[in-house]
Amino acid sequence: MFFVDTIEVSGLGNRSYLAGGERTAVAVDPPRDVDQVIAAAARRGVRIAQVVETHVHNDYVTGGPELARLTGAAYLVPAGARVAFARVPVHDGDRMEIDTAAGLTLRALATPGHTPHHTSYALEENGAAVVVFTGGSLLIGTVGRPDLVEPRLTEQLARAQHASAHRLAAELPDGTAVLPTHGFGSFCSSTQAQGSDTTIGKEKASNEALTRDVDDFVAGLLAGLDDIPTYYTHTGPANAAGPTPLDLTPPAVADAGEIAARLAAGEWVVDLRNRVAFAAGHVSGSFNFEAEGQLATYLAWLIPWGKPVTLLAESPAQLAAAQRELVRVGIDRPAAAATGDPGGWVREGEAPASFPRATFADLAGRYPAQGVVVLDVRRGSERAGGCIEGSVHIPVHALHRRLDEVPAGEVWVHCAGGMRAAIAASLLDAAGREVVAVDDSFDAAEKAGLTVRTV
Repeated sequence: MFFVDTIEVSGLGNRSYLAGGERTAVAVDPPRDVDQVIAAAARRGVRIAQVVETHVHNDYVTGGPELARLTGAAYLVPAGARVAFARVPVHDGDRMEIDTAAGLTLRALATPGHTPHHTSYALEENGAAVVVFTGGSLLIGTVGRPDLVEPRLTEQLARAQHASAHRLAAELPDGTAVLPTHGFGSFCSSTQAQGSDTTIGKEKASNEALTRDVDDFVAGLLAGLDDIPTYYTHTGPANAAGPTPLDLTPPAVADAGEIAARLAAGEWVVDLRNRVAFAAGHVSGSFNFEAEGQLATYLAWLIPWGKPVTLLAESPAQLAAAQRELVRVGIDRPAAAATGDPGGWVREGEAPASFPRATFADLAGRYPAQGVVVLDVRRGSERAGGCIEGSVHIPVHALHRRLDEVPAGEVWVHCAGGMRAAIAASLLDAAGREVVAVDDSFDAAEKAGLTVRTV
């Protein structure tokens, strides 16, 4: 018998896995905070004998080296990956014993495309494949994006993705469970994956890499690629160099005076509370990145890399969870932090700032009108499906660099659901703009009477 436990890294849209028998196990693509992998092994009563990477990741900092060090496991990395640390190089066709008593082995399958060195791993029970860990190769209904390595290699890697998907489909039984690392909201996915589980047989019927010829597939894949989070340029090299151990101890406590001083110095002060609470009252100049949203992805995407950040949280638990999220993308140590509410974060005699929230129905009652600006902060691929006539488009991840492009007037900012609009509204509010955050589903825009057109 074998088991596979899934370790969700939902904020980044990724999954890691622990798989094995009664005595020993393998960890696949572990996150940087490896304590949860160790806890999963402890619950199973197994020893982690191998730690394997499908590829050098771009979207999160791996915990592979640290997990191998703490457990004494062998650390296996594709042989073609350029890394600066000791590891066991894995070649196509290599087999690794996982649990001899359970008849479990891991077979390496070269599946280039997401990266040139990408490797998938088939878990075999008594010689028959039962699970395949596909990393950023074959995802649920799609594949990993091929444009993260080098622009000149993108088309070549897209064609390799097609070939790799067909290799997996040809060599593995239809019932083999497909367990990817990316594709649950990760920007490493070439398109948004649908569903939570799949098999080789299901992918043969639905995955465009397996249902379209290579030229059509590549053309569609390349046409659909969207912006790449800027922090990927830092996490990839960090993984190749070998990440440092993480530090999750609480940061220094900041009082109202220090918060004001850090803002005056041009540092980032990030309020982790939900967008409703932030709009109602916040430290003037602070930015709102909800702890319950895609905190790590969007903060790492927007913040100038290396800029000191102070975190404001409603509770120590919220602060600790945010720290854990941020170390996964290489934002290691907040400069300072405070917990509580805005009443304790502003200096004596000062009042918290605020701005209004609204719905698309509210916007329809005001727009179009002189002095009202509608700002769409969705990605280009989302806007292509429909946008409010006359709206200005600046994706949220570019807004802090393009604030001067927002026309004068009262800015009604929207996204698809409200989270990114809240980030954008906080950026505009901090810049002194009059802003209204549209906290509503974009599906309601046309129903409210606004004119929605296709770009």
